[in-house]
Amino acid sequence: MLKDITIGQYIPGDSVVHRLDPRTKITAVVIFMTGLFLVNTVVGYASVGIFCAFVVLVSKLSPRYVMRGLRPLLLIIVITLGIHLFFTPGQPIFHWGPLTITLEGAKRGVFMSLRLVFLVLIASLLTLTTSPMSLTDGLERMLRPGQKIGIPAHEIAMMMTIALRFIPTLLEETEKIMKAQMARGADFESGNFLQRAKSLLPLLVPLFISAFRRADELAVAMEARCYRGGEHRTRMKELKLGRQDYIALAVMIGFAIYAWVSRSLTIMGW
Repeated sequence: MLKDITIGQYIPGDSVVHRLDPRTKITAVVIFMTGLFLVNTVVGYASVGIFCAFVVLVSKLSPRYVMRGLRPLLLIIVITLGIHLFFTPGQPIFHWGPLTITLEGAKRGVFMSLRLVFLVLIASLLTLTTSPMSLTDGLERMLRPGQKIGIPAHEIAMMMTIALRFIPTLLEETEKIMKAQMARGADFESGNFLQRAKSLLPLLVPLFISAFRRADELAVAMEARCYRGGEHRTRMKELKLGRQDYIALAVMIGFAIYAWVSRSLTIMGW
């Protein structure tokens, strides 16, 4: 399951999505998330699904690899679907002992599950198509206006990027520790959910030690290179918005307007 987590990984490429300015992609993700929470119809969710499939296709990433990042979400999706199915009042459509499935619960459960899937999918695409350095530059440029009121833009951007970059590293480290403990007789695959969760506790101590050691090594390496934060730093490539960035932003704004209009019409009963 650890290999299925794709958030934080970067796959180099030469697609249109890869070439977009990181500020455009970050802004597009924020607009997408806002629009997604406004969508509340079957047609709206179908449109979002088609849009996500189109972005995956344009990014030239393997659809199978992108979809693999959804596997760790399966348990959360099942729990979300079950809660809405059995605890949402409304018109009953199925009885199973004391449990009743309602039409409203089924609809809300499916919508919430799809919302989770689309959120993770787009967030994964952001990191899969944006290098950590570009992501840092984009975040810093977007937070730069806040420097006037004392917000440490560079430090915040660097911390967020390092955190994202370390996700695959920590997952790889976790897998190594698991294999080492399984070689000593540890069992992580049998038993129910609680027993499996309890068996993972011995992983935490060596994992925390490894994380602290890597953080210390990174700090020493940055100090050895005289790293002093973002003040007076220059860049070899300055970020610059191009025509494709404006087109992408226009598409996302159009999506947000569509979601808002669709929701408004639904509320008015049209």
